[in-house]
Amino acid sequence: MNVVEVRDLGVRIAERDIVSGVSFTLAAGSITALVGESGSGKTTTALALLGERPVTGHLQIAGSIGYLPQQPSGALNPVRRIGAVLKEIARLHAPRAQVRQRVLDALHQAQLPDGEQLLRRYPHQLSGGQQQRVVLAHELIGRPGLLIADEPSTGQDAVIRAGLIDELRAVAEQGIAILVLTHDLHLVRRLAHHVLVMNGGRIVEAGPPIEVLNAPEHPYTRRLVDAQRLSTLPSSPPSGEAVLTVNDLVAGHRRTETLHKVSLTVDAGDTLAIVGRSGSGKTTLARCIAGLHPHRSGDVLLGDVRLSPLLRRRTREQLARVQYVHQDTRASFNEFTPVLEQVARTAERLRGVHRDEARQRAVDGLNRLGIPDANRLPAAMSGGELQRAALVRALLAEPDVLICDEITSGLDTVVQAELIDVLRTVQESTRCALLIITHDLAVVASLAGRVAVLDSGRIVEHGATAGLLAEPQHPVTRALVTASGLEETLDPIA
Repeated sequence: MNVVEVRDLGVRIAERDIVSGVSFTLAAGSITALVGESGSGKTTTALALLGERPVTGHLQIAGSIGYLPQQPSGALNPVRRIGAVLKEIARLHAPRAQVRQRVLDALHQAQLPDGEQLLRRYPHQLSGGQQQRVVLAHELIGRPGLLIADEPSTGQDAVIRAGLIDELRAVAEQGIAILVLTHDLHLVRRLAHHVLVMNGGRIVEAGPPIEVLNAPEHPYTRRLVDAQRLSTLPSSPPSGEAVLTVNDLVAGHRRTETLHKVSLTVDAGDTLAIVGRSGSGKTTLARCIAGLHPHRSGDVLLGDVRLSPLLRRRTREQLARVQYVHQDTRASFNEFTPVLEQVARTAERLRGVHRDEARQRAVDGLNRLGIPDANRLPAAMSGGELQRAALVRALLAEPDVLICDEITSGLDTVVQAELIDVLRTVQESTRCALLIITHDLAVVASLAGRVAVLDSGRIVEHGATAGLLAEPQHPVTRALVTASGLEETLDPIA
């Protein structure tokens, strides 16, 4: 039985055709992946199914719809505890006596078996991966007929992603149709029954993943598949000149410690990847280094200068020298100011560049990353476009240390490969130190010279990337490597 029937769907916004001539069906219990680059029309198509875009053509949906957004923080109330919101949703769908069990069942289905411990936390006290799984629990409470998941693997570690695949399969087995909007071709191969490839607002290729991804016929599909195979290039040796040093760093939230005496060193021109399970403390460590989260004890040194734990006590020069690209890039932009203006402001305020020159530098940098028109509000740009704009904004500060928190997540394979090339070029020309926070071990293998594995707030393994990924010693590292599917995405160069 078909839950969704779409024929000749069209969406037109501001005299521009965003989606046109799109047709497909979604059967009960089926999992369909909709893939394509940022701006291809995937999210617009999903919003049309939700009734949030004016459409032409035929659109018929049986049953209710659940929606898992790409940016989970936007679906969470920052001033309400997780448990209160989940219980409020459950009361709409279950008798009062069953509310608590309905909440716990949804948390377990969303791969949060210890979710009961999170019920008294606020959204900002959760990692990006935890936030996403809580939002998934929101939707599963209502037991929808159709679940639309927008980039569900974004910000998820490899182990959780494998669990997410199993859970979405289990959800589908209950007769729920699932539409997955994703750039993650590894996820598509393992999860989907059917794949739709979208480009320029149209479906250009469709079929089973084993056919479409292994033997693509359309040139655009071939580009996506070819770009997935990231090259492992030899990294330049560390300079021996420490630009960033972290000594015995301890940090936490309220009474809970999330980092326990973490120490690391990053040289000029070096790339260190910090990997680990969701909630392991990776983002807390990065935010402490950037001054966005005050640490309780220990030191953060920029060269031989000790940085204040508080951002407001750091000098303008120090702010420029340590730049942070956030995982939730949409939340890092002012929704009422054009993106171009916000990007240019970095060079103007932190480097004293004249306004006109700062604007031109911003335009050049944005064009280089495929954003020719950034004189738009953030709401008019896709998540992938904002992620690239945030990188340009940070680079205009000419940093000595660039912290990238999941900046390749939510990007299609073509743009991801281009972004990695940009980071390599920047590092070669500026000797900037890169600190990469990521769940994507293919990106780690392609870009980082060294890896530090974080688990429960402690570094449990550290070493050269090639050796650590080839022969992981710690159980956590072995689990991440096993679940990552590296063999599908790496193309070693001798």
